[in-house]
Amino acid sequence: MKKRIFGNWKMNGSLAANAALLDLLKQGLGHADCEIAVCAPAPYLVQLQSLLSGRAIAIGAQDVSAQASGAFTGEVSGAMLREFGVRYVLVGHSERRQYHAESDELVARKAQAALASGITPVVCVGETLAQREAGETEAVVRRQLSAVVQRNGHCLSEIVLAYEPVWAIGTGLTATPAQAQAVHAVLRAQLLAATTAAARIPILYGGSMNAANAAELLAQADIDGGLVGGASLKAADFLAIVACAG
Repeated sequence: MKKRIFGNWKMNGSLAANAALLDLLKQGLGHADCEIAVCAPAPYLVQLQSLLSGRAIAIGAQDVSAQASGAFTGEVSGAMLREFGVRYVLVGHSERRQYHAESDELVARKAQAALASGITPVVCVGETLAQREAGETEAVVRRQLSAVVQRNGHCLSEIVLAYEPVWAIGTGLTATPAQAQAVHAVLRAQLLAATTAAARIPILYGGSMNAANAAELLAQADIDGGLVGGASLKAADFLAIVACAG
């Protein structure tokens, strides 16, 4: 399958900065042989829809409500996201789990809501440093994925999975290629047990991928792309990662 490089801008950006960044990306991409998306804060989705129309960069959102509509102030539904051309949405990012107490079940419901709206959920799983040091990495990521499989097993082939070791997000630390591949292999095996379409489900690595380490990470057997944080805000770095992906 084609590699996928998705940028997560997190809570960063401005109208001017976004326009400048996207202009540089559009100029520098050429004919990249991978799938590219940028996940922007909700207020900027209309800007991305305007600037990326007809372009090779897909639009991603950073969260979606588990609810379809109603009295849920502050929430954004999948149907709303679709109106802005959103093709992907992050669900279960570690920052949502940590700061908003999102449970495995809620993440599974958000994935379900995205799928119902015709949006591909990028389901994030990963362990904390304490969990890794306690030898719980495999159990944690399997538990997180299991909730999504149980609720969305009938359309599991429509998701993208992202492994993001929490201890390697925004810390400058990165899992070694061998460490990352080991967890990706665990996730692949779990998918193989759940669906015959497992080989078609991309598993991205999302722990401080940058221009320096991308090539080695992307060379691993079960790493199908990257969910890029800080480096996605710098056009040269993001383009260098895209180049590593083909």
